[in-house]
Amino acid sequence: MTLILSNNDVDKLLSMPECIDVLEEAYVELAEGRGITRTRSDSIAPTQLPDAVYGLKSMDGVCPKLGVGAVRINSDIVRFPKRGNTVVREKVPAAPGNRWVGLVLLFSVDNGEPLAIMPDGVMQRMRVGGTNGLGIKYLARKNAEVVGILGSGWQAGSQLMAACAVRDIKQVRCFSPTRENREKFAAEMSGMLGIEVKAVDQPEDAMKGADIAMCASSSLDNIFFAPWVEAGMHITSIKRPEIEMAALRKADRIVIHNNDEKPIHVMTRDIELAETAKENGWNSVGELDFANLPTLPELIVGRAPGRASDREVTCFLNNIGLGYQFAAVGAAVIRKAKDGGFGHELPTDWFTEDVHP
Repeated sequence: MTLILSNNDVDKLLSMPECIDVLEEAYVELAEGRGITRTRSDSIAPTQLPDAVYGLKSMDGVCPKLGVGAVRINSDIVRFPKRGNTVVREKVPAAPGNRWVGLVLLFSVDNGEPLAIMPDGVMQRMRVGGTNGLGIKYLARKNAEVVGILGSGWQAGSQLMAACAVRDIKQVRCFSPTRENREKFAAEMSGMLGIEVKAVDQPEDAMKGADIAMCASSSLDNIFFAPWVEAGMHITSIKRPEIEMAALRKADRIVIHNNDEKPIHVMTRDIELAETAKENGWNSVGELDFANLPTLPELIVGRAPGRASDREVTCFLNNIGLGYQFAAVGAAVIRKAKDGGFGHELPTDWFTEDVHP
């Protein structure tokens, strides 16, 4: 039988510590050449909505140790509006019922059968948080207890969950451009994490004195700047353009997620707004030598050095997502789902065929 799970199911099944643990295990496999991942690809075309494009995104990976191969597919309507002083990448809930479309398909590496199908929303949030959490585990000071975060959206929550899972965090200061959003986020996360999460009026107020400086935004422009870098700080981002190049130069140690410099982009002609956004988002730190920077899997297995002193400035740049993450996290989800009786089972015959493909 093939398991059909909802975002609500995944949310109930997957804790952040479990997510971090399975990602760490899978990254060891990747570093040792026993796991594989494919570069994300985006096919971009026109759509009928004004000032928007259609994007078909896919990524995949296989972790034989966990018995799972995964494909993540997004069918997106995307806009690039300006919010305050920054351009953001915004997915439009244009599907019927004002909904988004993203799927994860999990397959058995032993017989090829489809194991499970689920939306990608909760899983992708948790895998980003868990990945940055591993960056904190291996690069932040052991006594780090104050977090400054820029962003108050969907991804920001999992970033704080991950930081608290790997360090004894006592206080969080949060800034985002809209007061209502940051105050609501601070209240919600204070209740969830059981620590003080305080909304502040300026980004500098969030960053000053922070042991861990976190960026968790949808911005395609810089939001973290060199004057905010302090000795002993660990800086972490969920996408390339968030940290300006001058701030990256002040880091003693930079670790990236993967050596791929950017996704594969294929576009129809005359899509100027998508081309501009691609240039902003993926070329913003073009001076970095992505091919030769150490990666998180190399850091985890000890092939790349971690923090050398409490005064070092370290940085984890989550430069690109991997389909491999969905194989790792998906393996944990379906194992617990089957044990707990979650989801709906459909005949596997519906998804297999008796003619040679």
